[in-house]
Amino acid sequence: MDITEVRVKLMEDSDDRLRAFCSVTFDDSFVVRDLKIIDGTNGPFVAMPSRKLTSHCPKCGAKNHLRARYCNQCGGPQPQERATRDAEGRTKLYADIAHPINSTCREMIQSRVIAEYQSELERAKEPGYASRYDDDYGEDDFDANLLPESRPRSATKQIEPAQSTPPPPHRTPIQPMTAPTAIHRREGFGAGIFDG
Repeated sequence: MDITEVRVKLMEDSDDRLRAFCSVTFDDSFVVRDLKIIDGTNGPFVAMPSRKLTSHCPKCGAKNHLRARYCNQCGGPQPQERATRDAEGRTKLYADIAHPINSTCREMIQSRVIAEYQSELERAKEPGYASRYDDDYGEDDFDANLLPESRPRSATKQIEPAQSTPPPPHRTPIQPMTAPTAIHRREGFGAGIFDG
């Protein structure tokens, strides 16, 4: 497996330690987006794409961030010790979406991404600089068989064109009131209204 392309999007005037986002392409076939380049104590390092961990409210079942003190849905108080901890005892608030499973792969990604980040910093000094991070990856980045026009007619749902004028609103016809029957009188319906 080879890294065939790295695209970097520099963060301007970032208040925290986040310096850039990047995408990594493997073997001209598979792209992983939203890796982060973070300024650490020993220099920049790469953080894998991740998602916030959540827990369910014990009262209503809604999802809430692990740091939430109250439920976003019902307002109920949330248990404070619901997050798991890592090997060093730190609270785990995020989970990686994609990550290397051995140190060799991690080092390969880290060294290539940091080298591209340094190159991108130099390119950013040139006039007319533009990041390629958000550019499309070309015509081969999707499966043409997934497009509706490539499916057989029977597999696609036909959509009718909109009417030029909307139909009139649906109204239920009003039924005329009739005098209560003997059954109604016997059961007490209408008692006192039709009695003489």
